[in-house]
Amino acid sequence: MIERILENKINKSFFEWKIIMILWARQIGKTTLVENILKNNFSNKKIISFNWDYIEDRELLNNNSLKKLELFIEDKDIIFIDEAQKIINIWNTLKILIDKYKGKKQIVLTGSSSINILDLTSEPLTGRKIVYNMFNISVSEFWKTYWIREADENLENFLIFWWYPDVIKQKNISKKINVLKELANSSLYRDILEFQQIKNSDIILKLLKLLALQIGSEVSITELANKLWVDAKTVDRYIDLLMKSYIIFKLPPLFKNKRKELSKQNKIFFYDLWIRNIIINNMSNLENRTDTWALWENFLILERMKLNSYNNKFLSSYFWRNYNKQEVNYIEEIWEQINAYEFKFWKKTPKLPNWFTESFPKNNFKIINKDNYLEFIL
Repeated sequence: MIERILENKINKSFFEWKIIMILWARQIGKTTLVENILKNNFSNKKIISFNWDYIEDRELLNNNSLKKLELFIEDKDIIFIDEAQKIINIWNTLKILIDKYKGKKQIVLTGSSSINILDLTSEPLTGRKIVYNMFNISVSEFWKTYWIREADENLENFLIFWWYPDVIKQKNISKKINVLKELANSSLYRDILEFQQIKNSDIILKLLKLLALQIGSEVSITELANKLWVDAKTVDRYIDLLMKSYIIFKLPPLFKNKRKELSKQNKIFFYDLWIRNIIINNMSNLENRTDTWALWENFLILERMKLNSYNNKFLSSYFWRNYNKQEVNYIEEIWEQINAYEFKFWKKTPKLPNWFTESFPKNNFKIINKDNYLEFIL
């Protein structure tokens, strides 16, 4: 079993008068993580678990009066709710429970979408929750289990398949692909299309394919809308839905004039490269691909995001590009310090564009390639 970075942090958060929320996409090991914490650290506590997939649990959690639910949890110390985003009025239920029991009971919930949970609990649960974003297995977590040489040797797998717990168990490529296709169907069809009641599933799937084909490039909402024959508001809504379902994320541009940031085009990347590769039906080796540079950029930005998140680093991330199409792949701004990075899969020694250094003279610049990428993401 791969040890997850969040386990110790979550364990220390128990019984601090707040609801513990563990969020991210399906099948990344959220439930397993909670079960391990409860088994290893709270075996002396009385625990009750609820899962939306069970009809009996669903009826209890949807009971607005809470009287029947309270009968089940009255003598329990820990209440674990799995797939909480599907529960109607979950925010009201949680608020009542946390206010009534305060530090006497610990509520833990997991969710595979921030829809309903973060949007609708933000006001009722202000000051009453701790939110943990649990990404899929990071290279750092993989390295701690399999050592750094094996992590380096698996670089191609990171870029093409990526690592979910069920994928790691599979020993051959065809089985890995079958597992990934099932996961894709679960993430896309069950959670996004079915649960969110998308009326035109063809549009959102076509949108995903368009986004998958242009990772690493600036995305125009207007251009996407024209290609899909829908209005820009629909594209915006679907992109927001995909972000809240942990399928894609945005990287905004950096400008010296901050007021211009919102008026410019973002780049969109995928939280899971395997789902991106399945969408475009390309699971080929790197030597047979024309998009290796885009996979490399997406991979490094994603792993850096995990590293910063797990280490509680508060910074802003950007890319930079000027009208002459000179570009800096990735930038981190911490206070007034600019750290600029150029990603090269093969060895190259590019220089920062003069326009960038003129606009941001106080910067640290580094090239990230296959020789030093582990320093960047570990």
